[in-house]
Order: sequence, then structure tokens, then C-alpha cells
Amino acid sequence: MSYTIQPGDTFWAISQKLHISLNDLQAANPGVNPTALQVGQVINLPGGGNNNNNNNNNNGGHPVNGNGSLVGGSGGSNGGGGYVAYSGPASNFPNPNEWASYAALWTQNSRLMRFNSSEQEVDFIHQAIETVSKSSGVDVRAILCIIVQESGGNVRIPTTNNGVRNPGLMQSHNGVEFNPADPRGSIEQMVRDGTEGTRDGDGLKQLVARYGNYYEAFRGYNSGSVNRGNLNDPVGATGDYVQKAANRLMGHEWPGM
Repeated sequence: MSYTIQPGDTFWAISQKLHISLNDLQAANPGVNPTALQVGQVINLPGGGNNNNNNNNNNGGHPVNGNGSLVGGSGGSNGGGGYVAYSGPASNFPNPNEWASYAALWTQNSRLMRFNSSEQEVDFIHQAIETVSKSSGVDVRAILCIIVQESGGNVRIPTTNNGVRNPGLMQSHNGVEFNPADPRGSIEQMVRDGTEGTRDGDGLKQLVARYGNYYEAFRGYNSGSVNRGNLNDPVGATGDYVQKAANRLMGHEWPGM
């Protein structure tokens, strides 16, 4: 099946409008640059897509793929391999259908989390990632890897403030910190703040919707703005942020990860 690009369309917007996975949509269009869609351009839809351009999303503001299934929870490789110096625009970075499986990434990254968080706290992180992925439509692997990128999965990570208060597992925009009196609830809220945003700033969900792909969303999350031609441009923040996130999502390993 095919779909004709309408004004304002991004891959994310199309995936939500037609109730299909963003990953599947990107995989069905390997030669298409999602940051340069043109009105009237025809793209492929993965099997089962509904190409009714008037199909409105009436899910109360929570984008849902299928019936709220775990986005990115199945499929993917076993990971492995060393660090790759990805650079340039998003099209130079691995397609999400090349990312390691959620199971492989959880096994790899939960080991890192246990250096600073208890077994129960790591289990709460696991539950929170899956709960928030289902409600937000954000790929569960992206949430996991940004948690590790921002805090190493340390629920007690200090809050930073360089003009913007960034607390919690995902160093969100003025969200909540860990509350030892409510570990499960505060861990879920930390993950929700980073994924779904706060009243003071966007999360991954809003940024993927804005930019149409995860890599530019990661740069926006870290820097607040994006040089789309060079995602290693720090724009005042961390130059290798997107590069490291891509390596995490591929299941690569390197010293000091």
C-alpha cells in the first residue's frame, strides 16, 4: 500500500494517524529521508496500514501503535560489536529496524544499572519503561537507552542545573526526582517526565513528533536545537550524544560505556 504526503506530515504523524509502527514505516521506506518529505510525495506503507488520509487519531493525546502494544518490544538483533563513529544527518545513522532487540539491550544495560541501583529499583525501572512506552508510543529501546545515556540507570543521580533544572533518570525538564518513600511511583514519573515531557519542556514523544525521527529527537533532547546536517554538532551541549545513543541502540560495547 502507498500513502501521499500531505502538508505538515512527518513519519511520526503518519504512523499515529494510520495506527502503524514508526519503525515499520521507516523500514518500508529505506531510501526516503524522513526530514525532507515533500507534499505529493508517495511513500510505502507497511502491511496493514490504513491509507485513509482523513483517519483521525482519537486516543486522547496518547499515540498508540496497534492496541497499545510495546513498541520495539519484539524483533531486532542480538547486538554486539564495537563502537562506530556515526556522523552527519539522521540518514547516516542506523535504521531502527537494525537496532538490537529489547531483550538484548535490557540484559546489557540492566547490568550497568545495578552498579548504582538496587535489584528492586532496577525492576521498577524495567516496569516503568514498558508502561510509559505503551502509553506514549515511544520505542521502548529508545527510552531505555536514553535513561542509560543520561543517568546510567542510577535512580539517585544528582539534579543538574545549567539554567534549566534537569532531575531524575532521564534528566528531564524540571520534572521529579527519586523519592525513597515512593520508589515505584517516583521511578515511573521520572521515566514519564523524560518520555512524555513536563509542563516546562518536551520529552522524547514531542521531539520525535517534531523532527520525524529518533536521532534528531535525541539531539533536540540534549541540546534544545538541532543542526540536521550534522547531529554531532553539540549546539552548546554534548557533541557525541546522538552517536553514543545510536551505539547503545545497536547493542555495541566500548570502554566506559
